[in-house]
Amino acid sequence: MSTDAFVPAADRYASTPYRRVGRSGLRLPPISLGLWQNFGDDRDPQTMRAIVRRAFDLGVTHFDLANNYGPPPGSAETHLGRILEQDFRRHRDELVISSKAGYLMWPGPYGDGGSRKYLLNSLDQSLDRLGLDHVDIFYHHREDPETPLEETMGALDHAVRSGKALYAGISNYSPQKTREAAAILADLGTPLLIHQPSYSMFNRHIENGLLETATDLGIGLAVFSPLQQGLLTNKYMSGVPQGSRASGTGGSLTSRQVHDHTYQARRHGLNGIAHERGQSLAQLALAWALRHPTVATTLVGASSVRQLEQNIETIEHLDFAAEELARLDEFAVDGTAR
Repeated sequence: MSTDAFVPAADRYASTPYRRVGRSGLRLPPISLGLWQNFGDDRDPQTMRAIVRRAFDLGVTHFDLANNYGPPPGSAETHLGRILEQDFRRHRDELVISSKAGYLMWPGPYGDGGSRKYLLNSLDQSLDRLGLDHVDIFYHHREDPETPLEETMGALDHAVRSGKALYAGISNYSPQKTREAAAILADLGTPLLIHQPSYSMFNRHIENGLLETATDLGIGLAVFSPLQQGLLTNKYMSGVPQGSRASGTGGSLTSRQVHDHTYQARRHGLNGIAHERGQSLAQLALAWALRHPTVATTLVGASSVRQLEQNIETIEHLDFAAEELARLDEFAVDGTAR
């Protein structure tokens, strides 16, 4: 990996409209870099480093991880940790680093779920891989019906009080469990800062209660998969390219989803509106996901610097006319092809 010194762009904060997270004092960029898919051992370290550097130059201050991101699990944190050590030691206080725990991470009865032991041990492991003394946001990654919610939220509270995390978050929680989690944390004295759900034009489930819940509670949303795993990009407009995510087996995006006639028609309809706005389909999808003020940021991956730049160009046109939103609703229909 190159050892050349990184000098960030002097104007990196000039054009990014940072958004407040709920009723907190924290602000995040509208486009954040999610490291779910493109920061494992199967990726080129030089490309990963170039993406992180360019993101920061463009005002992206938020990098989102989880303990199991890779492949293999944990490698995304390891790769980012190396980049932080090489390039960002002087800029740590300009960054928001988030991580999560909740899914299977190591064998045995203590490597999964929502127990205090799992969450706090996992946080220690994440900090070791990242080479940091704290993360800015620590999330519980999913509901765990086998663990009392008081125990799980107590672990998040402890993470904050110990200084190993600055804020507490949850991900993939229902509206009701979100309210319960927020109440428990409030009683403990640690506010629930943020919720991380999936949300896109083809996956509008948060509009069935979670969006209202977050707004009522003053919790911000960091939405993931706003491009529906690539379905809401021009990449699959003419089929499945060889070597793409949908060309493989066992992944979250399938060739069947890409070729579904209903969704092909909807993608083409959305693409037409994007063209009228002077945007790509992906840029339209990101702007649409950001249209509600409760959505503090969208989490978007990038496999190249150019893809990152194109996504961030979205911030140049975030406004929608009422008639545009009405037209988009004809094609932005909840429920993806299976």
